[in-house]
Amino acid sequence: MGKRTGSVWYRDFKPNVNNHHSHYFLGTVEVIRAAATTLGEEIGWRGFFIYELRKVLSFNGVAIFSGLIWSFWHWPLLVYYSNNVLLEFTTFTIVIVSMSFIMTYYTFKSNSLWPAVIFHAVSNVYIQKIMPSLTIKVEGSEHWLGENGIMFAIVTLVFGVYFWRKAVKQNL
Repeated sequence: MGKRTGSVWYRDFKPNVNNHHSHYFLGTVEVIRAAATTLGEEIGWRGFFIYELRKVLSFNGVAIFSGLIWSFWHWPLLVYYSNNVLLEFTTFTIVIVSMSFIMTYYTFKSNSLWPAVIFHAVSNVYIQKIMPSLTIKVEGSEHWLGENGIMFAIVTLVFGVYFWRKAVKQNL
């Protein structure tokens, strides 16, 4: 295992911040590769699980419950890699439940798991590979930035609320 660099799943390719071509590589080829791994997760989460939950729960219930289970599924990785377990469990759970609202919305609207696969792959690549290499490391910022950071939790929460309200308006 490599040293933790804010990336749990993608350690192999380290972009060169002085070479914009490495970011193009990540934004295309790496997203395609990541989609191959997120497809496996999404077949379970969005291809099967949310449709089963939908038989007994409202849209809100499906998004919240599936998001919590999806978050708990990843917690062992946080325990192993975390620098601040309580903070990272909290922010990660907020991120995943918020993303669950977005991905559940698009899955139900499109009747396809592909929007969730693409969203998941792009999110992983950008938050774990591209953004860290573009962010200046400042002491004390590690709790604010990255996939388990406070800022990412705030931003995804805002989008999660937007898609929750959109789903309610559309009676999804």
